[in-house]
Amino acid sequence: MRADQCAKRDAFLAKIGIQPVVMGILNLTPDSFSDGNQFVMMDAALSHAKRMAAEGCDIIDVGGESTRPGALAVTETEELARVESVLGMLGPGEVPLSIDTYKANVAARAIELGAILVNDVWGLQKDPAMAEVVAATEAAIVVMHNQAEKDASIDIVADIRRFFGRSLALADKAGIPRTRIVLDPGIAFGKTARQNVEVIARLGELLDFGCPILVGVSRKTFLGSLVEGGIEGTLIGTVAASLAAYAAGASLFRVHDVAEHVAALEVFHAIWSTRAAPQVTNRR
Repeated sequence: MRADQCAKRDAFLAKIGIQPVVMGILNLTPDSFSDGNQFVMMDAALSHAKRMAAEGCDIIDVGGESTRPGALAVTETEELARVESVLGMLGPGEVPLSIDTYKANVAARAIELGAILVNDVWGLQKDPAMAEVVAATEAAIVVMHNQAEKDASIDIVADIRRFFGRSLALADKAGIPRTRIVLDPGIAFGKTARQNVEVIARLGELLDFGCPILVGVSRKTFLGSLVEGGIEGTLIGTVAASLAAYAAGASLFRVHDVAEHVAALEVFHAIWSTRAAPQVTNRR
């Protein structure tokens, strides 16, 4: 990783814990669940990235393969073809870049083009070369929990903890310092709607790993299970869930709607950060 990338990486990581950090989503895919096919053309992708930067996002997450349930896998060659040109154009910009991939070669190429962070939806456990690539390039890494099938019978937070334990062991073996690791419980990845809600409510149980928590609830289907009236996929449902995640311990937020989240999180943070410890009183 070049010196300018290291500086961007360190500045980005330094924000975490000081303020809510917003990751803007740039899907260069024809089949993503919410914005598929909107930004596959170069001009549209660059325009959207520029808009998210102007709206205040802290990092732009570039993805070339949809990870929605049922999406078809793409080859490494196809994924690279989708992301290389855009990364090359965005790399020199002020806003740092993340690459959303579980393929080590895609991650390595993205870092060459300017990415400072790898967002791995399989938490270093899909491609055995990923941990070594991240360590060798000195990139930061998002380790996300995932599983192929939903299982409503399990304690989902206990399962996430076991998964993170395996991922962090891989990171330790490769030499990735904990200071460059972010954990993501993988909302809507291999989880029932009830489990998604439970994970958000119990985020505090993941803080003892010593890594900041990223949450991505943006426009996800499970929000529709919470209330009547068509909240599914809506902005208001997403913002409400993001604020609940922040209150429960999340530090980073992966979102489609940057301006709205930046504003909502700034207000919430301004209020939340001034709270005092609860006062215990004797009531008669």
